[in-house]
Amino acid sequence: MRKILYLQYTNPAGYPPLEHSSRILANAGWKVLFLGTGAAGEANRLKFPPLRDVTVRQLPFCPPGLWQKIHYLCYLLWVIGWTLFWRPQWIYASDLLASPVSLVLSFLPGVQVVYHEHDTPDESWKSFFSRLYLWARKGAARRARICVLPNQERANQFSNEVVKGAEVFPIWNCPQIEEVRTPRTPRATGELLVYYHGSVGPSYLPITILTAMASLPQGVKLLVVGYETVGCVGYIQQLKQEAARLDLSGRVEFLGALPRYEILRHCSRCDVGIALMPKKNMNKNEKTMVGASNKPFDYLACGLVLLVSDLPDWEEMYAESGYGLACNPDDPGSIASALLWFFEHPVEMRAMGEKGRQRILKDWNYEKQFQPLMERLSASAG
Repeated sequence: MRKILYLQYTNPAGYPPLEHSSRILANAGWKVLFLGTGAAGEANRLKFPPLRDVTVRQLPFCPPGLWQKIHYLCYLLWVIGWTLFWRPQWIYASDLLASPVSLVLSFLPGVQVVYHEHDTPDESWKSFFSRLYLWARKGAARRARICVLPNQERANQFSNEVVKGAEVFPIWNCPQIEEVRTPRTPRATGELLVYYHGSVGPSYLPITILTAMASLPQGVKLLVVGYETVGCVGYIQQLKQEAARLDLSGRVEFLGALPRYEILRHCSRCDVGIALMPKKNMNKNEKTMVGASNKPFDYLACGLVLLVSDLPDWEEMYAESGYGLACNPDDPGSIASALLWFFEHPVEMRAMGEKGRQRILKDWNYEKQFQPLMERLSASAG
């Protein structure tokens, strides 16, 4: 029996690609086991839907500090025990904190490792444990049979800087075909529901959105689904206060963290999906987010039109291809101009969203993205 064990020292439900790949493998007859932990704050509420032949086991979340070091050791021993007992053919490690565990497991007989890196770590970290994780990341990646990165640019960097020629698969963070919604009917005139889901912070949901909405008709509303990350605690309250100051309280709604299947249900009743990237002070990951960001693909799967930043790669991928418009996220006037066009052109807006939905069905789906890796896993599992 083909078995694969997923490792993540956090809540695995916070990463859609893990849900997608595990579902694809389970549908192909694999037994799938997740060994993860809880997560801080609202991210702990995220759950996978019940999936046949997919089991999720999690240790409780432990905050940073001395007890977390002990907790991590318990996690390592727990995973080793499960590996020896369950005997999977493949280990699928998918975050930096799982790399020391996967490095240890890679020395067990009969164990093959996939290392999937969602976000590139900051190699300037100086603390002892941070440097230890970076060392383990490099060791785990070099011991792995396969490495997975979320786009070609990051795959090239990883090949050149970390594994130096190992087998690396670039796999975009696309939705599954079964998540694609039915075609949308035109929105009634006088209404426009703008939508955002994901981690809520000033980089991806700037306060300029609210300033822009204040200059637009009352029918333009905003729905936000997501949660604050560690570095952005208090930002949702800041957005609520600004919405109240601008007299937008009745036009802006925050739903908090929700499972992915509920996120897409809310997404499918909206019109415009916000997928903005900062133009200043970008970190290493933010400079290479095309393909790595699941937001635009999720929105298009639901027939939404996109509002993206006017960065060259984002404009080329999404705006110039006819799936949305680009704006300057730092300029409320630029945002308002794009939203007003959508508001005044509901038929054209729906046509753009439908064009994107068809692209998801054709090739921007996880089944197609994952197929080369699926073939590789199956061939090596016997």
